[in-house]
Amino acid sequence: MSTKDLKEKGTHFLLLTGSTLLMAVGTYFFKFTNNFTFGGITGLAVLIAKTGVMSAGDFNLIASMILLLIGMIILGRKFAATTAYCSILLSVTLSLLERICPMTQPLTDQPMLELCFAIALPALGSAVLFNIGSSSGGTDIIAMILKKYSSFDIGHALLASDILITIAGFFVFDIKTGLYSLLGLTVRSFMVDSFIESLNLSKYFNVVCDHPEVICDFIVHTLNRSASVCHARGAYSGQDKYIILTALNRAQAVQLRNFIRQNEPTAFILISNTSEIIGKGFHSI
Repeated sequence: MSTKDLKEKGTHFLLLTGSTLLMAVGTYFFKFTNNFTFGGITGLAVLIAKTGVMSAGDFNLIASMILLLIGMIILGRKFAATTAYCSILLSVTLSLLERICPMTQPLTDQPMLELCFAIALPALGSAVLFNIGSSSGGTDIIAMILKKYSSFDIGHALLASDILITIAGFFVFDIKTGLYSLLGLTVRSFMVDSFIESLNLSKYFNVVCDHPEVICDFIVHTLNRSASVCHARGAYSGQDKYIILTALNRAQAVQLRNFIRQNEPTAFILISNTSEIIGKGFHSI
């Protein structure tokens, strides 16, 4: 295995571990202690903990292991490569935190502040996992099984189950806690999408100019990217023009914009945000 492959695998492992631990911290310190019931297995764990049968962390561990075992039997071992690691790490970390750092009350007396962290930390962790093609298990395993054997609308099914668990919080706890949980469920879905788009954000350039050679040379040899050049004609002036098409990350976009400003000040630049660029140098299919 080459050094490059080892580096990529190491980075992948660190992302898996870091994002899962981030989810564990947000769930244990801010979600469990405030009885927020949004979010699949961890939301159900909060309800179970209220009955006194077992702690939220222990229930999450047992439920996740059962779902993981079912997933391995039905979906095969391949699916569990990264999902199993994240699911086990999350569940074990939650159980360990209950024993190492027991929490009898919230960290602060500001439930809205704690709700923000209960949403943001797990949402960021989930976004990183989704972005690298993994998940933390739980209800995601149920979704994968349903997807394999039916044409059922999985997104709506999971949303419905989350809503039912969240609504149960109104009856098990109180209206205030239920309303916070309902707000958390609503905001979390938007925040995960926003985090994923932010992680993948790139810049798409359309540069209309008279002398494309200098700009293309900078893109290829300085930014180590490529570009496409199209011949065009100005509708108003009737003069020959060239359009340079290229996609860059945010840091490279700033460099190219500054370079064009200094070396081709008459160029017309269109810059668009995009989070879906598939191809060499960006994301594979």
